[in-house]
Amino acid sequence: MAVDVVAALVVQDGKFMICQRPAHKARGLLWEFVGGKVEEGETREQALIRECREELGVTVAPGEIYMEVDHVYPDITIHLTLFRAAIVSGRPQKLEHADIRFIAPGDIPSYAFCPADASILARIAADGV
Repeated sequence: MAVDVVAALVVQDGKFMICQRPAHKARGLLWEFVGGKVEEGETREQALIRECREELGVTVAPGEIYMEVDHVYPDITIHLTLFRAAIVSGRPQKLEHADIRFIAPGDIPSYAFCPADASILARIAADGV
């Protein structure tokens, strides 16, 4: 059974936010979109708001779903829902991640991302943000 995971596509000035996973976690030091698991009793939007607050110290307003992806890792199967999201208060802080950056679509090849993000990144590279 897949674990329900949400993530945020935060765009500012033609660039999008990526976060580097902590070294000690699964897929350590790979880049990803901010987010995490949906907990029991939460909507996906509520989970996204909570995860962004916990991981970055910001409040986001979830928008439309940008893309949904299913991915099987050796240790977990996930159903990832990526929402467009806007930061409505706060400035991103490294509360959990090793690094946070805003990159242009053309910069994608310079970063090692979590495999689940591959099809999302291909769409961003083709269509822009």
